Amino acid sequence: MDDPWQWLALAGLGAFHGVNPAMGWLFAVALGLQEGRRGAVIRALPPIALGHALSVLVVVAGFAILQLVVTTAPLRLVTPALLIGFGLYRLARGYRHRLRVGMRTGFAGLTLWSFLMASAHGAGLMILPLLLGMLAPAQLMALSLCGPGTEMTGPVAALGSAAAGLAVVLVHMAAMLAVIAVIGLAVFETVGLGILRRGWVNFDLLWAGALIGTGAGFLLLA
Repeated sequence: MDDPWQWLALAGLGAFHGVNPAMGWLFAVALGLQEGRRGAVIRALPPIALGHALSVLVVVAGFAILQLVVTTAPLRLVTPALLIGFGLYRLARGYRHRLRVGMRTGFAGLTLWSFLMASAHGAGLMILPLLLGMLAPAQLMALSLCGPGTEMTGPVAALGSAAAGLAVVLVHMAAMLAVIAVIGLAVFETVGLGILRRGWVNFDLLWAGALIGTGAGFLLLA
């Protein structure tokens, strides 16, 4: 778990999700404009980040549990297949979203909306190649913390996997929260939503390409 490039890549993924308007900052700005208060934007950010983190946590936890019963070799083939397959699905589906939440929703509603939106985009899938590289070092660290003479049993491996998964989710969420806070407040205070009419970037297309490219690259290296 001591490879700084893995953590930088993880934070970069969180930042990329934060830049994407569909991941929440646009919703936060809309709530702020509706109420005419900066506080509405700030209040919307934590549940948006939390819902995103919960979506990633579901994928990370499922993968960590699967890793305890399946050897690493097949996972190195399944992971890129998932990335490429979901990337192709996103390309075919395009940017159509049917997830709707009322503009007067509260903390729970925003958290649920963010969870569903992140899940629909497969936000946790891109983290799987990084997580694969972190599990073994984390399990060895857990083994060393358990004291001399301890063997690598299922519970020890699970402890290491849980630690790695939690760290992954927290770093990813922190990076995303920082970015949506900066962009959301900047758009609300100074830039305005007119920027979306002047220079729109299709983040769904970029994300689909990133999923496919990462899956293909990981498959070549597996």
